Amino acid sequence: MTTAPISLTAPEITHHRAHVNGTTLHYAAAGATGSPVLLVHGFPETWRAFRKLIPLLAAGHRVIAVDLRGFGDSDTAPGDYDSKVAAEDLHQLIAHLDLGPVHLTGQDVSGATVFRLAATHPEDVLSLTAIETGLAGFGLEVRADVTRGGAWHIGVLVAPGIPEMLLAGREREFLGQYAFPSMTAVPGAVTDADLDDFARTYSRPDGWRGAIGLYRSMLREGPELKALAESPGLTVPVLAVGAGGGPFTADTMSQAASSGISSVQLDGVGHYAAMEAPEELAKAVLSFVDDIDAT
Repeated sequence: MTTAPISLTAPEITHHRAHVNGTTLHYAAAGATGSPVLLVHGFPETWRAFRKLIPLLAAGHRVIAVDLRGFGDSDTAPGDYDSKVAAEDLHQLIAHLDLGPVHLTGQDVSGATVFRLAATHPEDVLSLTAIETGLAGFGLEVRADVTRGGAWHIGVLVAPGIPEMLLAGREREFLGQYAFPSMTAVPGAVTDADLDDFARTYSRPDGWRGAIGLYRSMLREGPELKALAESPGLTVPVLAVGAGGGPFTADTMSQAASSGISSVQLDGVGHYAAMEAPEELAKAVLSFVDDIDAT
């Protein structure tokens, strides 16, 4: 592992790269003691979505916030970018860093990735916290249906060649004028510095590759995720955190988990809970994971 110079970071957070599963993943780390917490971002995010949350968790936990393959400062080489591959990346990262088992936390479109990891490698996972996320096969597909209020950008991302044609060179405008404003309820939660860094990574060559892969995966993997929910099943403790999406996350995880789940609703918050309400989110996550650690 080598420290990587990444701009616009808090001083207490260090940056590293790990070579796993045929790719190189960038991750941010903080904290040296306590049970490990692995944070997995959604779209249109990178590890930086957790920059306010990490120090709050790292006071008592070892915290890792990873850039999934094709996102952030992780590699974008040709290959598969679906949720199954991303889950295997995380499985190998946990082994590479000798982290496991971890308190696994995923949000938004990383839901299938963290669900797969928790279901297929329960030995890696102490608990699963799902933040503002859903699963294909359990209702997430409706978010791509514009006739039912779904988001148009999902269709753009999954159409071959269209993201590169429409979004290349317009990353800052897409993020700053549409993606974050349309789903944020707390003014100023996403700063100009955040937008600059998100835009920097998405404007890399093939910088949309990770998002394209996860959204294409979302549209076809429903039957497979439903089968995984039945066998081997999602057996680890689950916390569902809802914000702008209301009960959608809790409803999804209640269907997908093998037993009852815990849930928290963050009121007055949009979709990007980790950036909009880091203190409230940290309180919910720490209450959940510390109770598990205590037992």
